[in-house]
Amino acid sequence: MCRSIKTLRPPFQEIVTEEDVQAAALQYVRKISGFRAPAAHNSEAFDKAVAAVAAATAELLSTLQVRR
Repeated sequence: MCRSIKTLRPPFQEIVTEEDVQAAALQYVRKISGFRAPAAHNSEAFDKAVAAVAAATAELLSTLQVRR
């Protein structure tokens, strides 16, 4: 679906910044909503969705156990 979102876990990405997580979350919400930038009346919902996806992503990455 979102082919240009890069994998954010080792061994694909050793260091993941908050900006990486935010960029991936933004791209995901854009893809799902169909909006690159939401209209003013949808911006609060859009921003909340980006924050929720970023938080879920950060939690996932912090709890994954990657075998090497």
